[in-house]
Amino acid sequence: MRRGTIKNEAKEQLMIEVAKLYYQSDYSQQEIGIKLGISRPTVSRLLKRAKDKGYIQIKIIDPFFDLAHLEIELKEKYSLAEVHVVFSPESDYEIITAYLSRFAADYLEQVIVDGTILGVSWGTTMHEIARKLTPKKVNGVEVVQLKGGISHSTVQTYANETISLFSAAFQTTPLNLLLPVIFDHVTTKELVEQDRHMQYIIEKGKQATVALFTVGTVRENALLFRLGYFDQEEKGRLKKQAVGDICSRFFDDQGEISDQEINNRTMGIDLEELRHKEKSILVAGGHRKLAAIDGALKGQYANVLIIDQFTAKELLEWS
Repeated sequence: MRRGTIKNEAKEQLMIEVAKLYYQSDYSQQEIGIKLGISRPTVSRLLKRAKDKGYIQIKIIDPFFDLAHLEIELKEKYSLAEVHVVFSPESDYEIITAYLSRFAADYLEQVIVDGTILGVSWGTTMHEIARKLTPKKVNGVEVVQLKGGISHSTVQTYANETISLFSAAFQTTPLNLLLPVIFDHVTTKELVEQDRHMQYIIEKGKQATVALFTVGTVRENALLFRLGYFDQEEKGRLKKQAVGDICSRFFDDQGEISDQEINNRTMGIDLEELRHKEKSILVAGGHRKLAAIDGALKGQYANVLIIDQFTAKELLEWS
């Protein structure tokens, strides 16, 4: 073998060794120079030559480019006005909720303007959004509770805290729906609805130009199942028939009301009303909520979706 060939092979091997130390072992150029007995400028030249020869190929994954494509696909699949896919570093439900609630709070601050009537639900996600709101100077804003907020259970719903935080952020007085969300008897609910104060709040919910809500699930440990509203027979029916709820109104996988008897006892906005809002905003993510999100969107109860990228990808594959 000729001497020049041997020299060239040695240089190529040195080049590859430098590249491996720099890109695979995370050595600095200075550390590589010390380890191999060469100068730092030589290390830099060898790395450049390795790139030029194609020995080093750098692939950059841009998660935000991926998010934009997910938004377009979800918008088309469910005929939505807006989709916002929020980057979450992990698929853990609590982490997803933290990132979604931060984005939703920022988004809402842009949406709420003078004279807006904002309808809000309650639950863990809603409370997290409320906690992250930054006060905004606006005039004539009203904040109304979209469903009854009283429970006799010791389980924390944060219903009052949530609407109070929303109202404080937008400098207004909350309109609380101080009633159970599910009545034992439909006749009792109908009697209460005749009260003019209750009628006023319910009507305000219908007039809301912006509605903000999430979806619940029908798992045994779902919040609504732990509040003492349902007996075991009713829970069993809902688990068989429903995929989730919005404002405590349960729907099936096509977005249709799943149990009319329970729906007739529910105090709050009718799901049909959500279809007519300027902005009907669904904030939800996590594998556990996939079926509920899909059903809600098939029912066209939201025209704005705020979701994480993990759930968005799964939702696109959902039948």
